[in-house]
Amino acid sequence: MENSSGLKKIKSIIIGGARDPHDQKIFHKLSLIAFLAWVGLGSDGLSSSCYGPPEAFKALAGHPYLGIFVALGTAITIFIIAASYSHIIELFPSGGGGYLVASKLLSPNVGMVSGCALLIDYVLTITISIASGADAIFSFLPASLYPYKLEFAIFGVIVLLLLNLRGIKEAVIPLVPVFLLFVFTHLFAIGYAIISHALKFHEVYNATGNELGRSFSTLGLFGVLFLVMRAYSMGAGTFTGIEAVSNGLPILREPRVETAKRTMHYMAFSLSITVIGLMIAYLLFKVEVQPGKTLNAILFQNMSAHWNGHIGFLFVLITLLSEAILLFIAAQTGFLDGPRVLANMALDRWFPTRFAMLSDRLVTQNGILMMGGASFILMVLSRGSVDFLIVLYSINVFITFSLSQLGMVKHWWLVRKSEKGWIRKLSINGIGLILTSFILISVLIIKFGEGGWITLVITASLVVLTLIIKKHYLIAADLLRRLDTIVDSVEASIYNIQNEQDTPAEPKFDPQGKTAAILVNGFNGLGLHTLLSVFRLFGGTYKNFVFVQAGSVDAGNFKGADEIENLTNHISNEANRYVKYMKEHGYYAEAFTSVGTDIVDEINSQVPAITKKFHNVIFFGGQIVFPEESFMTRWLHNYIVFAVQRKFYRQGIPFVILPIRV
Repeated sequence: MENSSGLKKIKSIIIGGARDPHDQKIFHKLSLIAFLAWVGLGSDGLSSSCYGPPEAFKALAGHPYLGIFVALGTAITIFIIAASYSHIIELFPSGGGGYLVASKLLSPNVGMVSGCALLIDYVLTITISIASGADAIFSFLPASLYPYKLEFAIFGVIVLLLLNLRGIKEAVIPLVPVFLLFVFTHLFAIGYAIISHALKFHEVYNATGNELGRSFSTLGLFGVLFLVMRAYSMGAGTFTGIEAVSNGLPILREPRVETAKRTMHYMAFSLSITVIGLMIAYLLFKVEVQPGKTLNAILFQNMSAHWNGHIGFLFVLITLLSEAILLFIAAQTGFLDGPRVLANMALDRWFPTRFAMLSDRLVTQNGILMMGGASFILMVLSRGSVDFLIVLYSINVFITFSLSQLGMVKHWWLVRKSEKGWIRKLSINGIGLILTSFILISVLIIKFGEGGWITLVITASLVVLTLIIKKHYLIAADLLRRLDTIVDSVEASIYNIQNEQDTPAEPKFDPQGKTAAILVNGFNGLGLHTLLSVFRLFGGTYKNFVFVQAGSVDAGNFKGADEIENLTNHISNEANRYVKYMKEHGYYAEAFTSVGTDIVDEINSQVPAITKKFHNVIFFGGQIVFPEESFMTRWLHNYIVFAVQRKFYRQGIPFVILPIRV
C-alpha cells in the first residue's frame, strides 16, 4: 500500500492531481476559446509553413520565379479546403473529423480506413513537427552539435507526452507567448523583405519577366505547367493541419460551431499570408539550399547579413527559436486529436474499448501514451529525417482529406432538393475533392519509391488489425446476446409476482446474515447469470444481496455536465432493477453505484461503505468464457473482473470469479 501511495504522489507531481468529472464547471475549464484553439490546433497548420513551402521551392529545380504561381495556387487551395471544412463543422457540430464524416456519409468501413489514415497522420504530426523544430534549432547551433539532434527530438516527444497527460489547457497556455512571437517575427520578416525591395520594384519585375521567359523557352509550356504542378504537389505538407479544427470540436468553448469557424478563419488567413510571404522572400533574397540548414534559416541569415551589430544575430536566433517552439506546439494536434479519433473508433469497436476511457485527469490517457509511444519509435527509426517523414505525412493526410470531401459531395447531392445553397456548397467540396485527390495521386506517384510505399503498408496493416478486432467484437456480441435471452423471462417473473394477490412482505435486513456482493454492468444476461450461479452453487446461503455497478466516463460521455448526470441516472436505474428483482423474491437487496474515470478504482471506493454495513460479505464477479479461448478473448474481454480481483486480494477481501459460458 505504501508503494502504491508513493507512486500516486509521483504521478500527481508529474501530471497533476485528479479532476472531478461531476464538477459543473470542469468542461468549461478544459475547453478552448477560438484564440487558444488557434494556438493549440491551428498551430499545426501555421507551423507547416516551416517545411511545406521550402519543399515546394526546392522542387522548382532552378526555376525559383515559378514559385510565385505555386504560392498563389497554394493560398487558393488553403481557402478552399478551409471553406469545405467549415461546411463539415456545420454538418457535424459535435465533431466532424475525417473518421466521422466518412463513416456517416460514405460507409463505416470507408470511415475506418479514413480513421486509420488519420491516426497515422497524427503520429506523424507529432514526429515531423518535433523533428522539424529540432532542425530549426540546429540550423543555428554550431555544426559540432548536429549529431545530438536526434536525442533532442526524442526528448521533445517525452516532454510533450508528459504535458498532455496533465490535461489540455495546461499544454496550450504556456505556449501562447512563443506562438505570438512566431507570428510577429515572421510577419516582420515578410514585411521587411517586401518593403526593402519596394524601391527596386522595376528590377524585380524585370528579373521575374526574364526568368519566366527563360523557363518557358527551356521547358516549354507543358514543361512549365508540369514543374509548377509538381512543386505544388510536393508542398502538400502546407495543407496538413487544416482538419484539426473540425476534429477538435469537442474541446472548443460553446458555441462550438462559431468558435470552430472563427478558429478556421484565423488559421486560413495566417497560413496563406505566411506561405505567400515566405515564397516571395525566398525569391527576393535568392535563397539556395545549404546542407545542415533549413531554407527558412538561410532566408533569415541572408536577410540580416548586413544589419549592424548583434541585431542580425539576435533576430535569427529569436526567429528560429520561435519556429522550433511553434513546431513543438503543432505536435499538440497529434496529442489532442489523435486520442480523440482513437476513442471514437474504440467506441465503434474498431479498437479495444479501453482506448475510449478517460483518466483521472479527464484525458484519454491510453490514447496519449499510444500516440507518444508510436511517435517515439518512428522518430528513432526515421532518425528524425524531415524529408522522409513529410512523404509519409502528406500521403496519409490526403487520404483523409479526399474521403471527407467525397462524403460531403455525396451528401450535398442527396439533399439537393431540401438544402438551400446546395450548388455553392457542392461546388466548394467538389473543387476540394479534385484538388486533394490530385495532390494525393501526385505525391504517391512521385514519392512512391522514396518511402511512399511504406505509409501504404503501415496504413494497410492497421486496417487489417481493426478488421480483426471488429470481427471479434461482432462474434462476441452474437454470443453475448444468447445470455440476454434470460432478461425477458426475469422481467416476466417480476410482472407475475406483482400481479399476484399475496405479494411478499418487504424483506428485512439481517445484519448477521451472509451477504453476496455482485459486480454488474447493467441489467443484462451476464449479471443475471452471475446472480443465478450464486444460487446454483451456494443454495440459500446468502440472505442479503448487494449489487455494485460503476459507470465509466469515456470520450463518448464526457461532453459536459448533462452527459455525466444522464450516465449517473442510467447506472443507478440499471442497478436498482436487480434490487427490485431480489425484493420481489423475498431477499433484502441494495445497490451501490458511482461514476468515474476508472471502473476498478470506482468499485474499490465503494468497498468501505459495503463492508461497514454488511460484515459477512463476499464479492462475486462473472467471467465470460468463450467456446475457444485465444489471445483476442483475453486481450479484449474480462479485464475489469480480474483487475478488481487483484486489487481486492491485496486488501484481503474475498472475491470469487464465476465462469459464465456463452
